[in-house]
Amino acid sequence: MIVPIRSRRSSRVAVVYGAVAADAAPDEQDVLVEVDTVQQALTALGFAPVAVPLTLDLEAVRQRLLHLRPAFVFNLVESVEGLGRLIHLAPALYESLGLPYTGAGSEAMYLTSNKPLAKRLLAAAGIATPEGVEPAAQGLPMPRFPGPYIVKSVWEHASIGIDESSVVEDGRKLAAVARKRQRRYGGEWFAERFIDGREFNLSLLGGPDGVELLPPAEMLFVDYPAGKRRIVDYAAKWHAGSFEFCNTVRRFDFDESDRALLAQLEDIARTCWRLFGLRGYARVDCRVDGDGKPWVLEININPCLSPDAGFAAAAARRGLDLAAVLRRIIAELPAGIAQPAAVKTDPASAESVPQALR
Repeated sequence: MIVPIRSRRSSRVAVVYGAVAADAAPDEQDVLVEVDTVQQALTALGFAPVAVPLTLDLEAVRQRLLHLRPAFVFNLVESVEGLGRLIHLAPALYESLGLPYTGAGSEAMYLTSNKPLAKRLLAAAGIATPEGVEPAAQGLPMPRFPGPYIVKSVWEHASIGIDESSVVEDGRKLAAVARKRQRRYGGEWFAERFIDGREFNLSLLGGPDGVELLPPAEMLFVDYPAGKRRIVDYAAKWHAGSFEFCNTVRRFDFDESDRALLAQLEDIARTCWRLFGLRGYARVDCRVDGDGKPWVLEININPCLSPDAGFAAAAARRGLDLAAVLRRIIAELPAGIAQPAAVKTDPASAESVPQALR
């Protein structure tokens, strides 16, 4: 039987994140910036945040939460000891303690983090997603649909293991590419049909009138030479100073001719929200092919809230600073959670958010 922790109307908030090793890769190190940023915003809202690193020693984390007796948990866990496949352990732990927490539940976390599984659910619901080839005991089988293809991690996000060589023309080479990624990064790898076209990030935020689509963003591949794959790979997100990092930029301004497409993308994003029973905030990534058809690539239900992240940029375009975003996320917690005071939003902040991709 689950017995909820009694917080006695505490203003304390446990900001839980995946513990980061000193030698961790840039995508993992970035969570420390996110934690600091969220703590500052929570403090401005009148809460008393306490950072709690999560490791595989779940009993130690459980005891820490029991000792803190927080009003709720702000869940920032993106991986556990570097493993994205364990991301659902965090909300499952909070649920076992009866602790309210931000974001979607453990079931939705698992279903969306496993990309092939999420794709099967999307396809069953009639949402277009690229055909995929899932790993088998003997490796990655030969696809039954034409290429080109792109090889991805089954569990990891942040474009881990993705570069130009991830896009493969010949299906007979997929197994070798997947094995090479597995040797270097570990884990399981799959392939899906590569959609060569425009890429969009659709940020969703809960609100009093239901989920709201923040201004959609398109990723532009500026001055990419002929033959260079237009993908948001690891370098574009994390290798500051690289060609990909500097030349893959985000835009929010669209022509009238894109109005129908943007409306279609919004409908798809809202459908994904309902399908997986999401809460608080999320991001849906899509590609649009040469015929104008959108395809859902991934659903991120714990998107980064760092100042230079895409979600913060989209919120700023709506005139929402991070404190205002957190206030809306917190408002979706179960009834009885202490709510912060009203937050004044500075519309000018929309012009100050960096356009980096993290």
